Amino acid sequence: MVASAFRVTTYAEYLEIERATDLKHEWRDGVVVAMSGGTIEHGRLAVAFTGLLRAALGTKPCVVLSSDVRIRIVAANRAYYPDASVVCDHIEPAADDADAVANPVVIIEVLSDGSEANDRGEKARNYRRLDSLREYVLVSQHERLVEVWEPDGRAWRTREYTAGETIELRSLGVAIAVDELYRDPLAAGGSQ
Repeated sequence: MVASAFRVTTYAEYLEIERATDLKHEWRDGVVVAMSGGTIEHGRLAVAFTGLLRAALGTKPCVVLSSDVRIRIVAANRAYYPDASVVCDHIEPAADDADAVANPVVIIEVLSDGSEANDRGEKARNYRRLDSLREYVLVSQHERLVEVWEPDGRAWRTREYTAGETIELRSLGVAIAVDELYRDPLAAGGSQ
């Protein structure tokens, strides 16, 4: 998603804006950023990932949340709408926002030309401030490539998965085939 239109406000004022409109906005330390829609491929990959993830989780005590659910990062003074997130054991609402989740274990962002720098930069830094976060997943729209970032002491390391490989989400104990994620049933031969 690509951001547009900026306003400075308190978090309480931001929540009023969110309740009063059908648009989604991120909140970045007082700046309200309206989010625009994504591409067809972006939407297809986000839904494919959440569907495959939900199936892989089976009966585990985890829930996959869509891009309609806000993640609140109090330590970074931010609120974002990732493309998907996963919470396990219990949902912890943010202390200042009953509609925002404060304890995601996994966050998934489908990269787009307009959001990639932010998803790899500011958002990545801020997401890593969540004590609960165990994996940050970046999905490419342009090639069969999924990056899974995980903490390693004070640093974060990445594992890359490409065509023919299986994505391991270790924090959830699940695996998803890259080729199944990128399979497009509407493309000739059912693949991309």
